[in-house]
Amino acid sequence: MNNTPKMVDENSSAAATTTVSHHHDASLYDDDGRPKRKGTVWTTSSHIITAVIGSGVLSLAWSIAQLGWIAGPIVMIFFSLVTLYTSYFLADSYRVGDPVTGKRSYTYMEAIGNILGGKNFIFCGIMQYMNLYGTAIGYTIGAAMSMMAITKTDCIHSSHGKNSCHVSGNRYIIWFGAIQLLFSQIPNFHKMGLLSILAAVMSFTYSLIGLALGIAQISENGTFKGTIAGAEAETQAKKVWAIFQALGNIAFAYSYSNILIEIQDTIKSPFEVRTMKTATNVSIATTTAFYVLCGCIGYGAFGNSAPGNLLTAFDKPFWLIDIANLALVIHLVGAYQVYSQPLFAFVEEQTTKRWQVTGKEHKIQIPILPSYNLNTFRLVWRSLFVVVTTFIAMLVPFFNDILGVIGALGFWPLTVYFPVEMYIKQKKMPKWSGSWIFLQSLSMFCLLVTVAAMIGSVVGIIVDLDAYKPFSASL
Repeated sequence: MNNTPKMVDENSSAAATTTVSHHHDASLYDDDGRPKRKGTVWTTSSHIITAVIGSGVLSLAWSIAQLGWIAGPIVMIFFSLVTLYTSYFLADSYRVGDPVTGKRSYTYMEAIGNILGGKNFIFCGIMQYMNLYGTAIGYTIGAAMSMMAITKTDCIHSSHGKNSCHVSGNRYIIWFGAIQLLFSQIPNFHKMGLLSILAAVMSFTYSLIGLALGIAQISENGTFKGTIAGAEAETQAKKVWAIFQALGNIAFAYSYSNILIEIQDTIKSPFEVRTMKTATNVSIATTTAFYVLCGCIGYGAFGNSAPGNLLTAFDKPFWLIDIANLALVIHLVGAYQVYSQPLFAFVEEQTTKRWQVTGKEHKIQIPILPSYNLNTFRLVWRSLFVVVTTFIAMLVPFFNDILGVIGALGFWPLTVYFPVEMYIKQKKMPKWSGSWIFLQSLSMFCLLVTVAAMIGSVVGIIVDLDAYKPFSASL
């Protein structure tokens, strides 16, 4: 009998060794002995929106340009419905057995171990943490591009359009990395409520500005641009690769399933499942409306020449574009942490179990600010994480292609396959029943979409490697 689930149970209990009976006031702690969770529908929605409405929204006009007016919106709605449907399955997997009193899973990987176990546990860990790390790289590139855009817009404005204002990106990637060195020392997900709310507000800010600028551009054009079939390509093969890459970008725009369990673990007991499903409804409905609007308005404004980052298509009013890009940078600071915290927690938990000394903290008193618990291992390892992420972002600054690869890597296994398999296992669904056939068919179809998106994005990177040189990000 496989012992992986047993290992996960022991790990979970080790992570929560303090029990309520050891505390003077039991009302301050949940049923697992951890400090009482305080998350609500609104904080949960802000976490999800921060994770979902990211830099991916800016690539949607380009994605629709590859798919055309009919297929583009249909594909976006398809991804939103699949994400919503499978997110319900994940929410039901937070507790094993009883949805109110059952044993909690603190991470996505732990839920897989508790319910599926075996090789699924290992495969999930590889896919989830590769996806999280790749997202951090993509967000570093996206934030740097926005900082570069601010500099370029201001330069063009000050030169009255006479200077083309070429901007090198390496220093901006380094600046964003320096910011993350500071924010990466936030201890855990539970301490990120305010940062997530700020980031969610920023995501709406730049999305609304992009939407308004797109509408103004359509008004100036006097018509909606674009075609039914989408952008043409030099060859049929390049057209197919572009469509596949567009699928990957749209998949990335909806990718948050890999941190759903971690988000759910911040919700106030005992209604975690109900709150999570309500927050998911609110968040996916909101983001889908934004995505369809931003994608279609961007495509209508620029047609088949829509850029990979919509904000780069505008150069006036320069102050409004600067605000949008600044909002994007602030959002990505928070989004980077939302995606990195689960990886931080996993590495630190596993390290502490092997070498307990790495979990030792020292209280540091900071003037004016509250005291901070400094952990030497956390300081060193998280700083190294940010440095390596920043280095890779400088090495391969391919924004659209990186998003496509990340989206393809995470969509089928993390958004579809594992949630479906856990739901089937928990419901004890018989093989070849109508529901089983439907869910397996959905999973296989999404696998084909993922393979296509991965092929298109990898081809895009290969093509870019012919044109780009390492460490040569520019705008």
